[in-house]
Amino acid sequence: MDKLRDFLKSWPGRILLILCLSPLALLGVESYFGGGVDPNQIAQVGEASVGSSEYQTAVNNRRAEVLDQVDDASLLNEDVLHEQVLKGLIDRTLLEQQAGKLGMTVSDDTINRLLRQEEVFKGADGNFSNDQFANFLRQRGMTKDQLFAEFRNQLSLDQLNASIVGTAVYPMKAVSQLIDLQLESRNIWLHRFKWQDYADQVKLSKNDIQIYYDGNKDSLKSAAMVDLAYLQLSPQTIQMNDVTEEDVQQQYDAYKQGLAVVDERKISQILFTGDNAKAKADKVKARLNKGEAFAALAKTESDDPSGETGGDIGRFNPTVFGNDATVVQKALEGLSVGDVTAPIKTSFGYQIFTVTEDNGSKTPSLESMRDELTAKAKEYKRQGTYADKVTAINDLAADGFSIEDIAQQENVTLKRIKDYRKNNNQSVLAQPVVIKQAFDEFTIQDQAVTAAIEVGNSTVWVQPSNYRPTKTLSLAAATPRVTQILRQQKATALALKEAKALAAGIKTPADMTKQSIRFQALGEVNRQTTRLTDKERGLAFSQQAANNGVVAIASETETGVTLLVGDRIKTEQQSPLSDEQRAQTAAIIRDNLGQDQLQDYLDYLRLVYKVEINEANMASAQGR
Repeated sequence: MDKLRDFLKSWPGRILLILCLSPLALLGVESYFGGGVDPNQIAQVGEASVGSSEYQTAVNNRRAEVLDQVDDASLLNEDVLHEQVLKGLIDRTLLEQQAGKLGMTVSDDTINRLLRQEEVFKGADGNFSNDQFANFLRQRGMTKDQLFAEFRNQLSLDQLNASIVGTAVYPMKAVSQLIDLQLESRNIWLHRFKWQDYADQVKLSKNDIQIYYDGNKDSLKSAAMVDLAYLQLSPQTIQMNDVTEEDVQQQYDAYKQGLAVVDERKISQILFTGDNAKAKADKVKARLNKGEAFAALAKTESDDPSGETGGDIGRFNPTVFGNDATVVQKALEGLSVGDVTAPIKTSFGYQIFTVTEDNGSKTPSLESMRDELTAKAKEYKRQGTYADKVTAINDLAADGFSIEDIAQQENVTLKRIKDYRKNNNQSVLAQPVVIKQAFDEFTIQDQAVTAAIEVGNSTVWVQPSNYRPTKTLSLAAATPRVTQILRQQKATALALKEAKALAAGIKTPADMTKQSIRFQALGEVNRQTTRLTDKERGLAFSQQAANNGVVAIASETETGVTLLVGDRIKTEQQSPLSDEQRAQTAAIIRDNLGQDQLQDYLDYLRLVYKVEINEANMASAQGR
């Protein structure tokens, strides 16, 4: 196993586990080892194709990777997942064809040489072992030709990748300049103008609204919406009655079983039978309490043959007592050697027990754990009740019951969301998996109750109604939105005009005190400051100030307009990065540029090789 683990960490081994090209990291090579060609084609890429089984395997692999990184599966956007996987498969197929066209191939000798260097294929003598190699292939259900073909294909892709990504150029001088920019700092003063403060000055006419509407009609669309009725159930919402003593005992038994504790106590008994058994048992118990020997009283008072040996019945075994096992077990609970029970009524009569020897592990008594066991018993019953209710609601939904009837029959609160949106959803049910189900074509058409949808630690069922598809708004419907847009635009323009007028009069720090507005002094800041918004950080170092002066810049920002004043930009003389760190920074920048070049190259290949997606098969593979 160590050799195999080391192999999988090596360069050839990684080829079997992942794809080296970062845009294709969605896919696993195992999807290419699945067998014959799938006739159900998802996409035609030049002369090659992407099959549905290949596609589904890649989707499943990618889904598993994502779910390993998130706790709530309802946050996974299946549409985006499918889109990413298909793009990755098409990208790989494009590069495979181009590598072949460019004659990028690897000889069998090269592959043989690489494989012979791997420890996983070496025998005890340290040399390449055909038996080890054959066993490797058998474990993966592959032939030698298949393995060589995959290696050759992947190595060819690596060559093409290196020829594109590896050519990205970003000289060290540019890296140094980039680093120096991050070391810049200056003193900043600013004033923010909110557009809302100028809204009252804006006058809009019907003609203004008409002109904007005519020029932006395509973007003025209603959102796709439904009215949503839903049920949401979680274990915490299940009301539980008090647990029984039997429930607590069951948890205690499970606890002891989990500890694998064996009861090694030896016990003795005194048995009383007949009509006056209870009276005799009480009298003997009183004598035991006064100190008389248990074995002696067993010989004289017990109605069981074991009395001849002092009442000894050996190691405690619950099965011997049949239906009385729980009663006896509870009586013996927590007893140490020499302790005596009270008289216990069983199907045999009345019995008194004592522990004579204990060689077993010490287990906490039920009473000492009662609170913990009661909580576990309650949670166990809660989870069972929850599972039963989920099943019952699913059955009713499958039988066509309305969500109102289900809520009433199962005593679950019915909730509603009016104008539930397909896009930009900010409701309490904004999870992609819920939105997908709520706007499913079949669900909308039949106004059916969906099957259970897992959302975090709860389960949701939804029933949409009053579906309104997206459509271009009429002028009347769009007027409130257009009015808001125009009012903000015009109010911002007024604020910008005032800010620029003020900026023109600021040349020195003293000029700021002469203005009608009050500036906020931020002190010395750098490009990484969090005290400025993204747009303001861009403004802050966009212009240099004159010696002994300041520069004032006015511009639209996220909330309106910002008037920003800065003194001379200063740069630290000593860079905090070593030469090695600068070289690493340069490598990262070049790699990022190389990835951009690779994406540009893939866009070019899409023009060279015709790509056609079979929408029907794609929908079928996605379960639509």
